[in-house]
Amino acid sequence: MALLLPRRAGRRTNVGLLALLLLAGGTGVLAFAVGAPGPARLVVAAHGAAGLGLLLLVPWKALVVRRAWQRRPAGSGGVSLGVATLLTLATGALHAGGGTGPWSWSAGVPVLHVHVALGVATGALLVVHAWGRRQRPRATDLGRRSLLRAGALGVGAGALWGAGEGLLRLTGAPGAQRRATGSFERGTDDPAAMPVTQWISDAVPGSPAAVLVLAAPGRRVRVPVADLDQGDVVRAALDCTGGWYAVQDWRGVRLDRLLASLDRELPDGGSVDVVSVTGFRRRLPLSEAGGLLLATHAAGRPLSPGHGAPVRLVAPGRRGFWWVKWVARVEVVDAPWWLQSPFPLQ
Repeated sequence: MALLLPRRAGRRTNVGLLALLLLAGGTGVLAFAVGAPGPARLVVAAHGAAGLGLLLLVPWKALVVRRAWQRRPAGSGGVSLGVATLLTLATGALHAGGGTGPWSWSAGVPVLHVHVALGVATGALLVVHAWGRRQRPRATDLGRRSLLRAGALGVGAGALWGAGEGLLRLTGAPGAQRRATGSFERGTDDPAAMPVTQWISDAVPGSPAAVLVLAAPGRRVRVPVADLDQGDVVRAALDCTGGWYAVQDWRGVRLDRLLASLDRELPDGGSVDVVSVTGFRRRLPLSEAGGLLLATHAAGRPLSPGHGAPVRLVAPGRRGFWWVKWVARVEVVDAPWWLQSPFPLQ
């Protein structure tokens, strides 16, 4: 069953492309925020299906472009958008497949970062391209026939994604081994093999804190970092938004045990700010303190400076940018944890 008849290619094709581009962009951003395997798998699948679904509309879009060029030669904006979209799809497919040779980490830059950069550029070009071509909603957009076409497009996109995943497994490609988030294993039980990455402008400090400041309303104590290795162990996956993950046995002190030393009644529904010596910070629910760890060791070895020495936060089920490095202060606050930027601005 054809999704659209070629002779009727036009507005519906463009609306379908716009919907898929918006879905791909939205799920791409969401994939950076979701770390739990179940939700992450759904988000990554939707992202991949939306991207591959664009290919299903290429024949109809080619007809639209040909007709437009016959009426008036096209400018460079549409061409730039098309090229950026194809390059975004290509780098996304390259990452999903596991990369080949130097492509996986070219010049020290993960191919996933190239994919993200191209995706941002595609979004900007899409806004420019669509600005002068705004379409008013029509009642037929939600009609039975339109919904059936949209459903057929969704099924086709999902089938294309599923076929790609099946091909990776059938051929034994590296992409078949990636985690639910789309990340590849690098350095499990071997911290020295983990890539050293920072979030945006954050950098390894020259003088890490030797004392941890622990604070709550009406109470502040200073804890020597050397006293934080209290033997608590958590096995958890550090899943970086750079496209890699590593599972380690992290050792240090559970955050709830450390907060108990404040000898204060902590606020119900409160949060805890974990702040780096660099100023990087994340706020987490106080109710999760029992599952959080301030780690001084990984796989039985002291942390290296690049991995957060002398102490870093371990936040199982959250992406790497939540795992604050070089922790200098932990403060209990009476404010909701979600009252912050979804992604660090530093």
